[in-house]
Amino acid sequence: MRIAKVIGNVVLSRSHPSFAGASLRLAVPMTLEELQGDAEPAGEELVVWDEHGAGIGSLMAISESGEAAQPFRPEMKPVDAYNSAILDELKF
Repeated sequence: MRIAKVIGNVVLSRSHPSFAGASLRLAVPMTLEELQGDAEPAGEELVVWDEHGAGIGSLMAISESGEAAQPFRPEMKPVDAYNSAILDELKF
């Protein structure tokens, strides 16, 4: 699980029927140094399935790969990253 910052929304003109009920967010995973400082994330962007309503600038805990599909079992959803939680505060 990693922490990522939401930098945008993904809008689809057509989507897979299993995508109903959630939003897709564009997020950038952050390093510990980026989380502790004021630096903007410099990682590669990824599309995250979001059922929690994260907004631009929100920090979220994301699971990726096979773990991202686990909340939907036994259904199958074509997702690579899942928003597990919205983070209000980080303490180091």
